[in-house]
Amino acid sequence: MSLRNPYGDFELTDPQAMRALAHPVRLAALSWLQRHGSATATQLSEHVGASPSVTSWHLRHLANFGLVVDGPPPEGTDRRQRWWRAAARGFRVEMPDTPEGAEAMRLLGGQMLTQALDTAVRWQAETEPTLEPEWARIPGVSNTQVLITLAEAEQLTEELAAAVEQILAPYVRRRDEGETPDGARPVRYLRISLAEAME
Repeated sequence: MSLRNPYGDFELTDPQAMRALAHPVRLAALSWLQRHGSATATQLSEHVGASPSVTSWHLRHLANFGLVVDGPPPEGTDRRQRWWRAAARGFRVEMPDTPEGAEAMRLLGGQMLTQALDTAVRWQAETEPTLEPEWARIPGVSNTQVLITLAEAEQLTEELAAAVEQILAPYVRRRDEGETPDGARPVRYLRISLAEAME
């Protein structure tokens, strides 16, 4: 297990792959496959807001970059259908050092931010009201502004990411390792850092 990538995430460094994933249907399809497992384009279409044929086209595009692969059909299903699965449970992005790479990262980051905010809003409207009181107390929101230099920001981002990953990695991997305890349920941790403009 890589200390730099303790989740076993797909390492995304190609600007073209970033641009491909920056499409809302593709990002939604990959996210759904990562959370729920294998599916056909028809099954995915109702979750990503596109027709089955359009969803299939987007999945083939993601496959060109290795983000999704053919998945084995579940027992008892029609083997003539094409099943897809995510190549990894998650993905991480390395900011390329080129202007093209920076623009691709900006597009993908914008789409990821939109998806994260949509997820939080849907959770608050649909999920939070249904939670038992003990689970409803778990979620939290923080908003902290710090005044730091660029070097400090880079160091802080790196240290926070490493600490969070090391803490969460055993919980991320436990489903794959068959060690999920009774009473466990999914909890999503969102981390957003926003540099502000100088006043």
